[in-house]
Amino acid sequence: MTAAIPAAAGTDQALLAARRRSAPRAWLEAVRRRLAIGASSARPREGAEPRHAYPPAPEGETLYVIGDVHGRADCLVRAQARIDRGGAQAASRATEIYLGDYVDRGPDSKTVLDLMAARVRVKRVVALRGNHETAMESFLAGHLPFAAWRALGGAETLLSYGFAASDLRRAEGPRCEDFAERLPDDHRRFLASLGAFHRDGGYGFVHAGLRPGVALENQDVADLTGIRNEFLDDDGDFGFIVVHGHTPVERVDFRSNRINLDTGAYLSNRLSVLRIDAAGAGLLAPEAP
Repeated sequence: MTAAIPAAAGTDQALLAARRRSAPRAWLEAVRRRLAIGASSARPREGAEPRHAYPPAPEGETLYVIGDVHGRADCLVRAQARIDRGGAQAASRATEIYLGDYVDRGPDSKTVLDLMAARVRVKRVVALRGNHETAMESFLAGHLPFAAWRALGGAETLLSYGFAASDLRRAEGPRCEDFAERLPDDHRRFLASLGAFHRDGGYGFVHAGLRPGVALENQDVADLTGIRNEFLDDDGDFGFIVVHGHTPVERVDFRSNRINLDTGAYLSNRLSVLRIDAAGAGLLAPEAP
């Protein structure tokens, strides 16, 4: 099993110019302007409040946990802005934990990876691997046919990197070498840094879940990033609260042994954020209309 490795502390001309100046904060502001954070006055509801008592974060820490992004750069920008506002009011050290599946299905996977690669340079971030990152890397390595990746939403990812729709309609699709030429180095570094599991205090963070009855050190990465029913149907004690995504739910699912944060952002427009602090776990309030 690979543990999570905390990272070190169609783009328009404004974005390109800001990136050329190597000014991450200026570039992030340009992204936020382009993605129009105040886009809608009708805000979707967040999930239900916890029905269970959850342990506090380690002393002096606040954890922000973000569910599956799936190419929704606009949702990610709004979520990070909410975290920034919440962090400004907190005296404790803040860590952001992302549960994986940054790419595929949604319209702007490239900008999501741009944002994540920039975020790890200016914030304390733990970024985990999802099964969609594994699929993307498998395609890049020539191990996964385009048709198999397309079934997972890979076509939308390639469109965000500038491939033409006509390229994606061909049965064989684009070549992995063509995608490799377009993938920025900072995206490669970000993908290479992704771990499969992270433990902090009374919580364990993972993309999909754990195989019941298997010791943590013997868990298979394929299970950590892809398991469903065997984990979801188990109500046993894992020794910590498992916070995960991978299986979309209409509202955040608070269970006695786990919390599912995947509220299907690519369809629901709702990227849920969990805040864990001295009071335990609860949803970070959505941005105000």
